[in-house]
Amino acid sequence: MPAAGETTDVIVVGAGLAGLVAACEVLDAGKQVTIVEQEPAASLGGQAFWSFGGIFLVDSPEQRRMRVKDSLELARQDWFGSAGFDRPEDEWGRAWAEAYLQFAAGEKRAWLHERGVRFFPVVGWAERGGYTANGHGNSVPRFHITWGTGPGVLAPFVARVQEGMKAGRARILHRHRVDELVTGAGGRVTGVRGSLLAPSTAARGESSSRTVEGSFELSAGAVVVSSGGIGGNHELVRQMWPASLGAPPATMLSGVPAHVDGRMLGITEKAGARLVNTDRMWHYTEGITNYDPVWPLHGIRILPGPSSLWLDATGARLPVPLFPGFDTLGTLEHILSTGYDYSWFVLTQAIIEKEFALSGSEQNPDLTGKDLRLLAQRIRPGAPGPVEAFKERGVDFVVADTLPELLHGMAALEPDGPLDAATVTREVFARDREIANTFTKDAQITALRGARRYLGDKLIRVAKPHRLLDPKAGPLIAVKLHILTRKSLGGIQTDLAARALGPSGGPVPGLFAAGEASGFGGGGVHGYRALEGTFLGGCLFSGRQAGRSAAASV
Repeated sequence: MPAAGETTDVIVVGAGLAGLVAACEVLDAGKQVTIVEQEPAASLGGQAFWSFGGIFLVDSPEQRRMRVKDSLELARQDWFGSAGFDRPEDEWGRAWAEAYLQFAAGEKRAWLHERGVRFFPVVGWAERGGYTANGHGNSVPRFHITWGTGPGVLAPFVARVQEGMKAGRARILHRHRVDELVTGAGGRVTGVRGSLLAPSTAARGESSSRTVEGSFELSAGAVVVSSGGIGGNHELVRQMWPASLGAPPATMLSGVPAHVDGRMLGITEKAGARLVNTDRMWHYTEGITNYDPVWPLHGIRILPGPSSLWLDATGARLPVPLFPGFDTLGTLEHILSTGYDYSWFVLTQAIIEKEFALSGSEQNPDLTGKDLRLLAQRIRPGAPGPVEAFKERGVDFVVADTLPELLHGMAALEPDGPLDAATVTREVFARDREIANTFTKDAQITALRGARRYLGDKLIRVAKPHRLLDPKAGPLIAVKLHILTRKSLGGIQTDLAARALGPSGGPVPGLFAAGEASGFGGGGVHGYRALEGTFLGGCLFSGRQAGRSAAASV
C-alpha cells in the first residue's frame, strides 16, 4: 500500500495497452510513473491480450508484396467516408483521424518494428464496405495480423515497464481501484483516490472480487486515464445505446471481460472532463457462445470470409451489401430492425474450412504461439482446430447432410422463433442457381469472385465458389449468431496532445486520456464506423501521445 500523500511524476489509470504505452513514454522521458489497476496481476494488458492482434497500416511492405496498391489519400477517403463526422463535437475526432492516418502511413510500422513487433505476411481484408468509393469500408486489405497476436503487441511495452520497475522508476499497483480524481486549485487534477480491493487469485479475464479492504491516495504532476470502454457492462451499454438503432438487444454476449465496466468515465467527467459521442459503439453481429467461457456471457466473434449465406431470424436473406465481413454497423442496424437480436449463417464444410477464423489470441494458437508447424495446417484440408472444436461443441452450431435436416436443427435451437423453412429453402436454391454461370446478378457472388482475385484471399480466406447443396462440399452447417458487445467509439474528449478537455473546450489541467476511454483519441477518432485494425492502433497512438504530453507537463 502506498504511503499517505505519496507523490510520483505521472499516474496512469489502467494497465491495458494504452496505459502501458503511455507509461513507456513517461519512462523514456526520464520520469517516474505509477500505474494503478483494479484487476489482479494476471490480467496485465487488459483487452489487448485477448485480441487477434490486427493492426491498420497504410502502404506497408506486406501490402506491396501481396500486390496491394494503397496510399494515404485512399486511406483518408475510406476513413472519412466511414466515419461520417457530422457533429460539432467531432472537431477533435476529425483532427485525431488525420493525425492517426499520417502515423499509419508513416512511422507506425517502423516504430513497432524497432520494438520487435512483426507481422504475418498475408494482409487481411476486413470491413469491405460494398458501397460507393466515398462510402464505408476498406478499399484494399489493411488488416495486418501481429506475429504473436495480442500478446505479441503487448510484449515490448510490458517488458519496458518491467525494466522501469527494476530501475525503481515504475510501479504497477494492482487491486487499486480509482474512485475519484483529486483536484486542487484552478481545477487541476493532482492525483487519485480510491479503494484497496481484496487480493484475488482470479485468472486472466475472470471476474475478480470487489471486496474493499482499505483506501489509498496518490499525488502526481499529471494523471492519464486509460481505463478502457464499457463493453463488459451491459447496463451501461443499454443506457448509452444509440437512438438511431432503436431499442437495445434483449440479449447480448460479451466480447470483453466484466471489468471493462466504464466506471472511470463518470469519475473523469466529475473531475471536469467532457464526455462526447457516448452513443457511438462498435458491437459485432457474428458472436457465438463460448463453450469454455472465461468471463460472464463470454462470446467469440467469427471473422468470416464472404461466402456464407446470411439470413435473419425469419430465414430471409440480408440485403445488399450486408454480406459477411462488409459492414458491421449496417448489419447490426438491419438485424435489430427485424425485431430479433440474432441471425444465421448457412454454409458448407468447404466454406468453414477456408473462411472461418475466430477472433482472439486464445483461438489462434498457431499465430499466438508463433508455431510454424501449426500454422501450416491453415493451408491444408480441414478446419482449424479451434473452429472445428466450436463446430463440434458449440451450442450455436447445426451440422446436417441435407437441407431438411439442417432446417430441423435450426428450429430446434430456437423452437419459438419465426424461422420459415420455405423461405430458407427458397434463398438457398436461388443462390445456388446463380453459381452455375461465371456471370450473375447476385452481388454477393460477384463480390466473392472478386475477392479471389486478391492473392491473400485466394490462398487462405475465400473458398472456391460452389453450390451450398453440392454434396462434395458438405456437410451443411448453420450457425446462430448473437450480438456481441465490444468497443466504445466515444469517450473523454482530448486535443492532439491528449489533454482532457472540459465543457468550455479548454484543457483540464493535469489530466490526460488515452485508448478506448478517449474514443481512441479526441473523444471519437472513428466517428460512427471503424475500419478494423484501428482499435489496437488507436491505443498505441493515443497512449504514445498521452505519455509524451504528460511527461512533458511535469
